[in-house]
Amino acid sequence: MADTAGPQAGDPERPKKQKRPSKAALAKWERVRGFALGLPGATEEFPWGETVAKVHKKVFVFLGVDDGSYPMGVTVKLTDEAAHAHALTAPGAEPAGYGLGRSGWVSIPMEVEGAPAADLLCDWVEESYRTIAPKKRVAELEERGT
Repeated sequence: MADTAGPQAGDPERPKKQKRPSKAALAKWERVRGFALGLPGATEEFPWGETVAKVHKKVFVFLGVDDGSYPMGVTVKLTDEAAHAHALTAPGAEPAGYGLGRSGWVSIPMEVEGAPAADLLCDWVEESYRTIAPKKRVAELEERGT
């Protein structure tokens, strides 16, 4: 008789293997993270065990985690109707959870086939920043010519 003690395959108690992100997704994530942290007054924090970029203590992009415990992606606030609609056409994109979707927040996965390129993700991060940042910081961004 086989020993049935302990967690078995398919058992909810059995720890799941973490899938490491692809090199391409990780490079895209690093580029988007670097872009976000290069915006005027941006800081990086790690609430809830994930990476976020903030300006004046307000989150403007959720960057998730890069350890493979969750699929890589970003969550941005897009109040411009065209940008919001465009973001939702990305494969796997959806309104953000916890009621944030009602305020224009969109979660966009990075590892699915057809995921947006880093340049487009950076554009959406910048729009989210412009929505959240104080006018003074947005003016600094304008002065940079971005």
